[in-house]
Amino acid sequence: SQWANMPAPARGEIVRQIGVALREKLEPLGALISLEMGKIKPEGIGEVQEFVDICDLATGLSRSISGQIIPSERPGHTLLEMWNPLGKVGIISAFNFPCAVYGWNLAISMIAGNVNVWKGASSVSLVTIACTKIVAGVLEANGLPGAICATVLGSGRTIGEKLINDKRINLMSFTGSTEVGRRVSEIVHKRFGRTILELGGNNATVVMPDSDLDLALRASLFGAVGTAGQRCTSLRRLYLHSSQYDDFVAKLVAAYKSIQPGSPLEEGTLLGPVHNASQVKEFTEGLAEIKKQGGKVLVGGEVYDKEGFYVQPTIIEIDPKAPIVQRELFVPILYVLKFDTLEEAIAANNSVPQGLSSSIFTTDMKNVFKWIGPSGSDTGLVNVNVGTSGAEIGGAFGGEKDTGGGRESGSDAWKQYMRRSTCTVNFSTELPLAQGISFGVGGDAAE
Repeated sequence: SQWANMPAPARGEIVRQIGVALREKLEPLGALISLEMGKIKPEGIGEVQEFVDICDLATGLSRSISGQIIPSERPGHTLLEMWNPLGKVGIISAFNFPCAVYGWNLAISMIAGNVNVWKGASSVSLVTIACTKIVAGVLEANGLPGAICATVLGSGRTIGEKLINDKRINLMSFTGSTEVGRRVSEIVHKRFGRTILELGGNNATVVMPDSDLDLALRASLFGAVGTAGQRCTSLRRLYLHSSQYDDFVAKLVAAYKSIQPGSPLEEGTLLGPVHNASQVKEFTEGLAEIKKQGGKVLVGGEVYDKEGFYVQPTIIEIDPKAPIVQRELFVPILYVLKFDTLEEAIAANNSVPQGLSSSIFTTDMKNVFKWIGPSGSDTGLVNVNVGTSGAEIGGAFGGEKDTGGGRESGSDAWKQYMRRSTCTVNFSTELPLAQGISFGVGGDAAE
């Protein structure tokens, strides 16, 4: 209650200070993310920067959360919307963004007035502890208990299960696989709790014949190879117009061949390892299934013969109707596929169960507004002339269908962390009823 009753701008000041503390640790925390998760150091630093940025956004939001004043049909009355803290928020994050996803949730939840319990992925516990110490240090320096932002460590099967089954948790934010997310949804919604689910992605880029092909090539390379293909928004399916297919694929294959693996901590490295042995297994087993279904490896397709969990970024030519194309493989495997019309490309983009991110490259505005309109892409992130990955914190982040429907970070995602009350205020001495109802008793009538 101490935190919930603090004025929102005062809570925002605490969040601002958390952003300052993170800025001071930007490079060492980014290096720790790189060391423990495996992403290259610039991406690790960029992840910490995302946490800093969302603290800035939340600080401003703490002074601008507002409900509506709604006209009443009754004389001497008004309707107000009030937004109050939801209560207790649980956050379960994944290994691939061990800092930023926590930040997306925490900063907004804190200015909303909630207390929070975070379980980071057990394979990145050092990052979890480091982030917790930074946040708790700011709270305690302001005379507040660090437990406003509590952390638990352990596996999903033990600690995660206890967290999602705890009836005291009003909102559970979960980032992970669709399979586990479906279980989280069933358990939390059974008690009428709230969820924010950020689950699988099977993201596609469409390259139209009128597009800037160099731009599309660079975006596709980063989208598919960045973070060794382990972003929720990583590019999985690349749809190329049949008239450009051979030339574009040849250039993309050449670009893939130029990328060499290296230590994620070394300057200039573009490809670090995948996270762990399980990711290598997903890569090798996925490729075996792809080959069974008629897929052809154009480049890559092997585990690097070097110390660490290094796999070759891989491009696959495959029948778009192959069942494996419907699945998300959370490794650097990219399918290249042909199309002839925009309508065909949109249908292909929308044909998978997941609905997180998509992009189109085109210079024709008719294509742009078709793509972002009601008959266009059905994903939560719908991009034009940029790749599928690299979302900014100012917009709401999340997807549709098997991606879970949740939204985190910017825009009006803050509403999920608060409860809304519609308040009718009578400032008159009369008691008229809505809809003109008359309910009289003796000579004294309520109308």
